[in-house]
Amino acid sequence: MTTAAAGSPRTYQVRTYGCQMNVHDSERISGLLEQAGYVRAPQADDTPDIVVFNTCAVRENADNRLYGNLGHLRPVKDKHPGMQIAVGGCLAQKDRGEIVRRAPWVDVVFGTHNIGALPVLLERARHNAAAEVEILESLDVFPSTLPTRRESTYAGWVSISVGCNNTCTFCIVPSLRGKEKDRRPGDILSEVRALVDEGVLEVTLLGQNVNSYGVEFGDRYAFGKLLRACGEIDGLERVRFTSPHPKDFTDDVIAAMAETPNVCHSLHMPLQSGSDDVLKAMRRSYRSERYLGIIEKVRTAMPDAAITTDIIVGFPGETEADFQRTLDVVRESRFSSAFTFQYSKRPGTPAATMDGQLPKQVVQERYERLIACVEEISWAENKRLVGEAVEVLVAVGEGRKDERTGRLSGRARDGRLVHFDAGSFAGSIRPGDIVRTTVTYAAPHHLNADGAPLSHRRTRAGDAAEAGRSPRTPGVLLGLPTIGAPAVAPAPTGGCAAH
Repeated sequence: MTTAAAGSPRTYQVRTYGCQMNVHDSERISGLLEQAGYVRAPQADDTPDIVVFNTCAVRENADNRLYGNLGHLRPVKDKHPGMQIAVGGCLAQKDRGEIVRRAPWVDVVFGTHNIGALPVLLERARHNAAAEVEILESLDVFPSTLPTRRESTYAGWVSISVGCNNTCTFCIVPSLRGKEKDRRPGDILSEVRALVDEGVLEVTLLGQNVNSYGVEFGDRYAFGKLLRACGEIDGLERVRFTSPHPKDFTDDVIAAMAETPNVCHSLHMPLQSGSDDVLKAMRRSYRSERYLGIIEKVRTAMPDAAITTDIIVGFPGETEADFQRTLDVVRESRFSSAFTFQYSKRPGTPAATMDGQLPKQVVQERYERLIACVEEISWAENKRLVGEAVEVLVAVGEGRKDERTGRLSGRARDGRLVHFDAGSFAGSIRPGDIVRTTVTYAAPHHLNADGAPLSHRRTRAGDAAEAGRSPRTPGVLLGLPTIGAPAVAPAPTGGCAAH
């Protein structure tokens, strides 16, 4: 039994599904639990005291996956009295009390707007020996004010906004995350500086629609200003952002990207469809001409830019001509990669009840043609880099075959995945270090660099990785309870112990 003995801290695991926002939310959940006295359990431990599922409602079969995992945990919990299960995230916001009805062994259900309440809800559920379900309809406290346990020593997510004011007919996010709420620029930059002070080299600005940032306080140029302000932070080497929306993408943002040295020339610009009729049915407030115009401006300002996208195939009413138009836009845009999805119904979205739902075999056949088109283009774009020198930020977990091939992996400044040979630097390169190397081979989804690296720069992020440290940003705990034995205060080293 691994449930905590008397006086020892309780252990936790967070299991995350879904998008980057969920990944960052899980970092906050971990930070909250650790500041409340919990200790992270090893991945191999299948009986932690607390298991938190941070769920997604956007991906297909998300509910089946959750309830299947909850079912597997039921006998484990039965054998380990005191174990608790919590469910949060988008599916929790959507299903609410239904989760406890279908899985009555769940202890806590919390939504996207009240992550900070989790430690209180866990303690209340333990005290009352009853499930606690708390779902708020709007944001109570901006999540980034919460303590955060970062998963990477070299790269960090920084949320600039939550929620979305768009009404895309295929998307359930606005009803689960709420209307857009923006952080003040000073708060964002303070968090970025705190991460850089801990050794982080790369920051990704995160929001459902990052380039509408500023709508809440009436500054339509706020996002471009924020990018430029990030350029003034010493030690911050790379700035990325995701995801923008074509309708809000303005020329000042392109200029900020091109003119701010640490803003990476990589852009994720969701297309969804190349057909104007389908875009209208999706309630996407731009058309293909507007989209291609943005791509042209970006490439004019930054010829080396790597542009990625999202595309949905088989939206209700999509004809073969509509699909061909999508292929046309893909060919003209020359994406370096694309996240491609087969349309599937999401209960609660307008598209789920539209006429013209397409047969699965039609959607599948179009999807396979789209994949072939995207890979042909991305492979051709990658081949253009053979012989070019690239700067690689060494990463963890990016190269699944690294152990077998003897390579290391990381991301170039444009976001491309690079597998490289360490050469004479073998054994001295750490995650978070910077390597310059020459591309020798291109595949559709990655680059290889099998010659000797041109250079290796040790970084503070690499030092932190070597020491096993993860950045932690403290946030504000809001009077939440602590669990387990209190930390022992260090003995005073001279002078007054209290100020």
